[in-house]
Amino acid sequence: MSVNYVLIIPGIGPSEMMIVAFIVMLLFGAKKLPELARSLGKSKGEFEKGKHDSESKVESKSNSVTKSREELEKAAKELGIDPVGKSDSELRDAIKQNL
Repeated sequence: MSVNYVLIIPGIGPSEMMIVAFIVMLLFGAKKLPELARSLGKSKGEFEKGKHDSESKVESKSNSVTKSREELEKAAKELGIDPVGKSDSELRDAIKQNL
């Protein structure tokens, strides 16, 4: 499956893109272009990897917070404390008082 990516920048048409490509070829030379493209690809890959790692850390943290809240509610219910409408710190205080 092939996906075509189109650079959409308002005010830049095909002729402007050709001029930019020509300037890039003049600056870097034909021998350096594959190396430049390769390093851009690696940079994009590293960015995507970092983005994925960050998202998985946030998801993991969210799961542990939810699990922590569930454990607090379970402990409160075992002690006969109603957890509805109470914050985590209020639940901790109520549990400490009942212990």
